[in-house]
Parts: sequence; C-alpha cells; structure tokens
Amino acid sequence: MSLFQSIKGFVPATRARLRKYINCLLGDTQNYSASLYTGNQSYIVKKIITRLATKLNLDDHNLDKIKNIEPDSIVVFASKNKRTFDFLYFHTRLKALDLPFPELGFDFRFFFLLPVKRAARILLSHLDYFLHHFHVKDIYTSGFAQRELQNNRAGFVSLIEEDDFYNRFIKSTPDPLFLLIELQRQTDTCVVIVPEDIIYVTKPMHKDPGLGDILFGTHENPGLIKRIYTLIRHPEKIRVAVATPVNLKTFINRPEIDGLDAEFQTHRLRSHLVDILNRQRKSITGPVLKSSQEITEDILTRKALREYLADYAVKNKMPLYKVNKKAAAYIKEIAANYNLRVINFLNLLLTWVFKNLFDGLVVNQDEINRMREKSTKAPLILIPCHKSHLDYLLLPYVMFRNNMPCPHIAAGKNLSFWPLGPIFRGGGAFFIRRTFKGAELYTKIFAAYLEKLLYEGFNLKIFIEGGRSRTGKLLTPRPGGLGLIIKAYLNGACDNLYFVPVFVGYDRVLEEDAYLKEIEGGKKSPETLKGLLNTRKFLKKKYGKVYIKFDEPLSLKDYLKEKNVDLSRATDEEYMEFVKQFGYKLINSINENSLVTPHGIVASAILNGAKNNFVKRQMIERVNTYMNLLTFNKVDLSDTLIMDPDQAINKVLHNFISRNFIELADEDVQEISDNTTFIVKHNKRAILDYYKNSVICFFVPAAYTAMSILEVDQIKFFLPDLVIRYKFLQKLYTDEFSFDEEITPEEQISKCLKGFINEGILVPDPTQADMLNLTSQGLRKLKWFAAFLLPFFESYKTCLLFLEKERTDKYDAKEQTKKIQAFGSKLYKRDNISFKESLSLVNYRNAATYFAKNGINGSEDQIQIDEYKEIIDRLIQLTVS
Repeated sequence: MSLFQSIKGFVPATRARLRKYINCLLGDTQNYSASLYTGNQSYIVKKIITRLATKLNLDDHNLDKIKNIEPDSIVVFASKNKRTFDFLYFHTRLKALDLPFPELGFDFRFFFLLPVKRAARILLSHLDYFLHHFHVKDIYTSGFAQRELQNNRAGFVSLIEEDDFYNRFIKSTPDPLFLLIELQRQTDTCVVIVPEDIIYVTKPMHKDPGLGDILFGTHENPGLIKRIYTLIRHPEKIRVAVATPVNLKTFINRPEIDGLDAEFQTHRLRSHLVDILNRQRKSITGPVLKSSQEITEDILTRKALREYLADYAVKNKMPLYKVNKKAAAYIKEIAANYNLRVINFLNLLLTWVFKNLFDGLVVNQDEINRMREKSTKAPLILIPCHKSHLDYLLLPYVMFRNNMPCPHIAAGKNLSFWPLGPIFRGGGAFFIRRTFKGAELYTKIFAAYLEKLLYEGFNLKIFIEGGRSRTGKLLTPRPGGLGLIIKAYLNGACDNLYFVPVFVGYDRVLEEDAYLKEIEGGKKSPETLKGLLNTRKFLKKKYGKVYIKFDEPLSLKDYLKEKNVDLSRATDEEYMEFVKQFGYKLINSINENSLVTPHGIVASAILNGAKNNFVKRQMIERVNTYMNLLTFNKVDLSDTLIMDPDQAINKVLHNFISRNFIELADEDVQEISDNTTFIVKHNKRAILDYYKNSVICFFVPAAYTAMSILEVDQIKFFLPDLVIRYKFLQKLYTDEFSFDEEITPEEQISKCLKGFINEGILVPDPTQADMLNLTSQGLRKLKWFAAFLLPFFESYKTCLLFLEKERTDKYDAKEQTKKIQAFGSKLYKRDNISFKESLSLVNYRNAATYFAKNGINGSEDQIQIDEYKEIIDRLIQLTVS
C-alpha cells in the first residue's frame, strides 16, 4: 500500500473519530451559537449588566408598544447602530418584565460574556459543523436563526454598521433583513420589527462637528468612551425610545413594495426602519442646528425670494442693494438665535421660579406622549390660549422637561427689549409685529422665515388670539399668522402639519391687577427693563396651580382631505375664509379641552347671585348646580375639585377674603358657617368676572337655552319653541363666544335640556311626547344659568344707548370704544346699569363691531336700535326678576 493510500484512508477515520468525540461533548444538540445570548453568565457579569440596565428608565408609554404586540408574533428589535449594551439592556429589562426580549443577536458575538463551558461548546459546535460541511458555520445558511425565531426567541438587528455593510456588499454575506422577509413569506405568523434607540445625548446636533465630536463621537453616534461616561455619571440624561412596531407582513404587501424583488424589498425595509428611528430621535432632540447667519443666508439666497426682491426694487424704484439690506435687517429683527446654553440656563431658572410661584404644574403624560408620536411624522404647530406672559415660558419648559425640543415661539415685538430679547431669542423666540398693514416686504420676509423653520423641521408655537385675554375667555382668532403657516405648507415647506390646541389655565394669573386696570380703561403699560425688575415682588406670593392640556393633534393634510378643500385653487377671499374657519375650529378645540378650576366655579356662583351680597349656603347651592351640569357633560375638572370639592371651594372662599374681593357683612363673625353673609367689593367684581369667564365656555349653551326657556314664559314647552331665541343669542355674541358650526342649535339645545332634566329643572311631560315641564325649583336654577349673560346684555345695551347719541364715523374704533366706556361709567354711577364688570372695553368693542356689521351706526338707525333695546331689556328683566 502506498503512502498516499495510507493517508487517504487515515484522514476520514480520524475525522470520524473526532466527530464522535465532539458529539459526545456536545450532547444531544448541536445548536450552539455565539449569536445566542440567554443571560447565563457569571454572577459578577450579570450583576454589572443588571446594575447598568436599571439606571435607564423605560417608561410605560414605550413599554405599551411592546405589550400590545400580538402574543404569537415573531419579534425582532432593530437599532440603528450596532451596540452590544443596547442588546443587553433590552434583554435584561424586558426579561424582568416578562415581555418579549431579544436573545438572538444578528451579527453579534457574545463570547466574552458567556461562561467558559458554553463558550467551549460553541467552539466545538463550529468545529463539528466545519468537519461536516467544510465551511464556517453561520446562523443564516445553517437555518439556526430561522429555527430560533420560530421557537419564540426574539431577535435583535442593527441597521447601519460599516463592517456588516462591507460584508454584505463585497462578500455577499447574508442580510438579516433579507432573512426576515423570506421567513415572513414562508410562515403565516406575523414578523414584527420593533425600532428602538438608546439616545445617550439628547441635545440637537450642530451642523458643523466640534473637536469633542471628532474625538468622542457625534451626538447621534457617540463613541464608546462618551457612552460609558454618560451611562455611569449621567444616566438620567439618557433616553430610551421605542417606536411603533412595524408589521412586516403589512409592509411587504404594500403595492409599492410587493412588486419589487426580495433584494430591493430589503433595501426599502432598511430605509423605512432608519427613517422611523431618525424621526423618533428628532422628536426628542430636535432638528440639526444651524447658525443664525446660515439661516439668514439660506433664506436670502433662495431663487424665488431673490426674484421677488428684484421685482420689488423695480416696482418701488429703489436700488436693489437697498432692498436686500432692508430684507436682511428684517430677518435680524425677526429671527430666533436658538442656543442650547440659554435653554439649559432657562431650565434651571424657571424650575426655581415656578417652584416659588406655583403649587404645581399639572400635565397629562399621555397627552405629551401622543404629541411626541405625531412629531415623528411632521412639525407641530402649538396653538395655546394666551392668558399670561408666562405662557411663553411654560410650554417650552414643559416640553423640554418631557424630552421634547423647545419649539420656536412667535412673540410680540414688545418683548424684544434688552435683556429679555436676547434671552428669549436664545430660547427659540422669534419676534413679530402687531400688524403687517402696509409692510409688504416685511410680510414676505416673515413668510420666508416661517417656511425655513418648517423646512428644517422645527415645531412652532403661535398665539392665534393675537394678544393676552384680559377677560378670562378666549378671544376671536386672528387669521394672519395662521394663514402664513398654512401658506408655507402649501408652498412645500413640509409634507404635513399637526396643529395642537393647548389649554393653559391658572388658579391665579400674575397680571390680574394690570388686567383690571386695562379692562376699566387704563392704558397698557409697555414692557420695559424696569417692569422686569419689579416682577420680583411676584415671587413673594403663591398663585396656586397651573393646568396644561394638549388636545389631539390635528393633521392639516387629513383635514383638507376630509373637507374636500383644494386651497391651491382658492381665491384670496376663499383662502382667508378657510383660515378664519380653521382658526375658530382651533379655538373651539381649546375650549372643549379646557379644565374647570375652583376659582372659576366659585367666582361664577358669587357673581351670578345678581346682588352685591350673598349667603354662603346660597353660593354653595349654585356651585353644586353648576358642578352637576359639568359632571353630566363629562367636563374635565381640576384635581382639587375631584379629590375634595368642599375643601377646594372653602379654600378659594378664604383666598377671595384675604385678597379683599369679598368681605364679611358682620366683622364680628368668628367662624364662617353656611349662614354667613358676604359682601362683594364692587371695585373687585371685574377680577372675579375674569375668573368666571375662565369657565364660561362650558355654560354658554346652557345660558342660551335657559334664556330661551325663560322667554317662552310657559311651564310647558317643546324644544322647537327655543330655537329662534337660541339662534339670536348665538348670532348676537358671535365675537364673544365661538361655537362649532357643525353642531346645530337643535343639537345643542337637546344636550342642554338633558342636563336640565338630570338636575331636576325640567321633567318630561307624562301626557305628551317631546313636551317638557318646568319644575317649581327649575325657574330659580334657570336664572342661575341665564345670569352668565347679564354683563354682556348690559354692555351691548350701553353700546346701543351710546349709538342713539353719537355716530360711529366720528371716531376711529379705538377712540369709539373709549367713548362708550366713559358713557357706561356715567350710567353705572347713575344706577342705570347694575354690573360693574359690564364696563369692559372688550365687550364694548365686540358690541360696536356686531352692530356695525348689522347696519347700526348711529341715531339714524333708531328703529333697529329700539328693537335690540327692547329684546335686551326683556331678557335682563326675565333674568333678574
């Protein structure tokens, strides 16, 4: 026998004996892989991993996305970058919560985390596989990955990694996403991919990397040293984010995906998952930051704007360089200078200020999470009501504290004074003039700036009421800023917009004294450095709680589709009409999302007594009647009204006494009882009216309905008997109280009648269907609801009496309102009107506007004036008698 033949016979025999020995060591299974991590490691390693994992918070909102996955699904977690700790974190945290947790790491190797015995078996398993197949074992071609996934082991895949991409692209190694798509085609079980990210740096990235980014990695992809340092020293700054899971079956069945071959389906899936993670990160960190100079250059060098500036120069016979200089100056006047150092400083300062000013900020975390989810799809346009200067600060503060980027805020130019101006600009404020009239170039530059912000992906906050409400109720929306934002969307600045109506309510507003002065005709004090320094006196008082509620974000794209509106073909008049209606919809949403505070409900019960004194027992009875209607209509109440309404009401009553709004009729009373009598200070009624107006939106339909029943003046009536008067009141107070045009008066009346029946004000007639009977106690309670309208009746009557004597064309609108107020003050002193709170500049302005729209401009319209006076006098008499 030759030597070659001897070797040829020896090798198979040796190989067979080696395989037999390996099989003996491995036992019954060959399924050992370094990509499978079961958590069976040494005690020390396990302790370290668990300790590090528990440092990071995985909140309920993110957990719910995993909990809601169908139980039988094949689950695979997907991260953008390849990090072993991310795998270990989700493995450890989710396993402890008995949720699907990753065990199979695609393209991961866990040799150094495994016990020696298991590592040895993995090596032997690979050696055995090599002896059988003469190539290195991998989890794809061996079928190991498919089997483990189908055996209910969750996977973990990284989407972007240089080495893995090189191997797939150059060496044609298997792509894990390709494997998942093939697996989905072979099984009826859904493959669910869960995009997740551990964000070690929540600051927005700068366009130009600094030295720290070069040495230690960028904010988006920090290096190992930066990650370890943050994890050990500042784990509270790390955010764990889970995006909405992707159903792979649904994805590959999309028409645009189904027609592609498997390779391109894989590419599209990877791009889709990366896009989801990028949007998720952006919803927390915000867009990439550019310098203000770069923003300015980007705006001014746009082709469309350059052409406009050239045309403007020709039309106005100006040198082009002067027009360009003016445009650049306008941007400097408007633009924010978003600065992270300023934002961090403001966060520390405002934490201290709000802690001293308020008893707490009440925010619903689910509403924040819902809003953040929408921000992953398109920019948010926050539409808050505007009751205080603090509104500018509260919303960005709340968003920043809840892991969302601070929005860019439209602020009045009156707040741009030093030093607040530069600080506000650094916090994201951009400044806007009160009016754009006669400022064509300014309007164009401002519109271009808004387009740029939306194009970059920033969230915006605007006050569509124009200014702060001095009356406590929401003002008529102004369409200017809203129209420019919608126009920016139509010009392609972004694919969609989400409008978020926001209610901001205060137990007490800081500016109540200033509002009282302005409502009664005093001049508004301009914002100055001296005024800023004087604000330190506010820190010596407590102002109760602040309530912030975020309504369901409204997609502009979906709204236009639902209404079948094509704004690209609309005329200017049609466009502004749409903007106006949309503004009212947002205002209505804020009202519907509002919250009732104890101050508002107690102030209402006090003022609606129709006298300047009241007994506590009577006031409590009115409070209970109002609360019953609110509860019936499922209106949101403040936490204090829910937990202990009696204590909340008593606390407000004592607060009003201490602030000299009301006083004891008998100074010798030692202890307040239900029979204690109080006197309402006439010079403080306007402040009480402010708090009453903060809840009046919930009672306006009931007040209209109650007033209509009183005018019927019958114990028995039908619903149709009330419609004419209800419509009249709704029209009369169009500028006072917005209403949803999609809900008919009949529907509103029907809802109110059900509430009145629940309260025992009305009972259905037993003899005739649809007829209602007024109860013996009902008449008194109806007047409590109708009393919400009394100050407005008196304001509008005062306006009519003024118009009998003066023509409106003698004065401009502002001067005319002042004249009406002076006239009203004379009537109040002569006891011709009863309620001091009716001496309101805002009420008079709205009344003059309404009557002018309806053809009443002076004494030559006496017939119409008499008609309105007769109606209003009758309604007042029915309410107070």
